Amino acid sequence: MGHLIVTTELHPAVTAATRVEDADRSPAMRFDLAEAAGGLGDLGVFIPLLAGMVNRCGLQLGPALLLAGAMNVVTGLLFRIPMPVQPMKAIASVAISEGLSEVQVLEAGILSGAVVLLLALAGSINWLNRCVPAVVVRGLQLALGLKLLIEGLGLVAGTQGLWGWDSVVIGLLCAAIAVGLRRSTRLPAALAIFALGLIALLAAHPILVWELRFGFQWRLPALGTLNDWKVGLWQGALPQIPLTLLNSVVAVCALSGDLFPRVPVQPKRVAVSVALMNLICCPFGGMPMCHGAGGLAGQYRFGARTGGSIVMLGGAKILLALLFGGSLWLWLQHYPHSVLGVLLACSGVELAMVCRDQTSLRSIAVMGLTAVACLTTGMGIGFLAGWLLALVLNCVVGWKGGKEKTL
Repeated sequence: MGHLIVTTELHPAVTAATRVEDADRSPAMRFDLAEAAGGLGDLGVFIPLLAGMVNRCGLQLGPALLLAGAMNVVTGLLFRIPMPVQPMKAIASVAISEGLSEVQVLEAGILSGAVVLLLALAGSINWLNRCVPAVVVRGLQLALGLKLLIEGLGLVAGTQGLWGWDSVVIGLLCAAIAVGLRRSTRLPAALAIFALGLIALLAAHPILVWELRFGFQWRLPALGTLNDWKVGLWQGALPQIPLTLLNSVVAVCALSGDLFPRVPVQPKRVAVSVALMNLICCPFGGMPMCHGAGGLAGQYRFGARTGGSIVMLGGAKILLALLFGGSLWLWLQHYPHSVLGVLLACSGVELAMVCRDQTSLRSIAVMGLTAVACLTTGMGIGFLAGWLLALVLNCVVGWKGGKEKTL
């Protein structure tokens, strides 16, 4: 008698990734070299935005680094997958470009957290996650991936020139390392790239060794005025909230289901996590923080498969903050952008790769429109454009906007 064979097709993001580890079969934590390297995959976003808010807005580096590390540890233990903790990009970008004060930045984080918490408790997050077609989420992920790739290439291109310790050549060398060590278990690519960045940093600025000082400084931020709260709301929170809902909740939950199908995270849980991080940390000087699909993709790309990677990263941040929190900002300020750009670009490529399951013409059209609109007009308008096209196709031809197969 013949045997009945049942097969289940895995998502291409899983089958095409470097390896499918035990993290998507079991919530067990690991603390090995690959996990340590994977935790570095989001530094391309973390370091530039943190350094920019410290230098431009007066954010305290010690408390910001300490609280970010603490949230890394808590997040790793709770979610047990490499869920990133990164600066809120919209708030950070506005704060750096327009020179918001420390108080205004922190109040923007508090207001964003409060709104997200209310939406989560009201059930709106789960409703939004159910109503958004999968193909529109893919469009958001494609746009975010391309945006990270473009920003990463921009960091490399905007360095000191072709030659030097922060240059196009260093960026190309890091890219070669990322490709050459993409399957290595003895020497993870992210660790090699990060080490090269430290060598280049000290070679270009050897005086930084003598600028390090032991000590930790922490002062509680003052309460802002009514005008500070208005600035935090209109210039920080309002641009951030749609990005948080789409990228830090909807997109990151979809990506977690792709990469870790046995232990996907739930939208309401992620939203509450984002909200509490900001409501707890911002009043004490912590930067506005969120989770993000790009960070998850980057950490997975460089070897992270369990929450152990995030716990180790958080422990390192806490240790650095307590030991050198008062003087480490110079290292962050001068760390080679060519190295950060490669890490960021790799994160973008990994995130964009999950969109390869959309193979029908309708899916590609909706996903492409969503991505292009997001890149040209912003995440909110791009999301609405893709969602509207998916609804029109649903009404006209009964297309549900999900994953379609073609021969």
